[in-house]
Amino acid sequence: MSDEIQWSQDMMLEVTLKEPDDFLKVRETLTRIGVASRKERKLYQSCHILHKRGKYYVVHFKELFALDGKPTNITTNDIERRSRIAKLLSDWGLIDIARDEEVGELAPLNQIKVLSFKDKGEWTLESKYNIGKKKQTVES
Repeated sequence: MSDEIQWSQDMMLEVTLKEPDDFLKVRETLTRIGVASRKERKLYQSCHILHKRGKYYVVHFKELFALDGKPTNITTNDIERRSRIAKLLSDWGLIDIARDEEVGELAPLNQIKVLSFKDKGEWTLESKYNIGKKKQTVES
């Protein structure tokens, strides 16, 4: 099991976009990459693209909680999954990684589920973090 790490903002993975409208493509693509619960056909989105002060970052959702000052337990494996996902986006030509040497270790591909665009309707896509939206909590 992965160890929890002391995370800081300088660990965020900076990326560049090839075209300005690629932001939306990357954002949509990331909704289809994550950890799957196959029996429920539910996909939990692992990463988001963040635009901050004119720069772009691929961030794990736990990094977003940390940025918000919320308690979170970021593990080595979370960062390795984020790096694997960023590498996939780079391999697909959607982003460039600003500094390749910062990518570090990659999680194995079998830890990540990538849904094709045509299959996404058959799955429930869940995000554990919504950028720019205050999540309403419903008591049940």
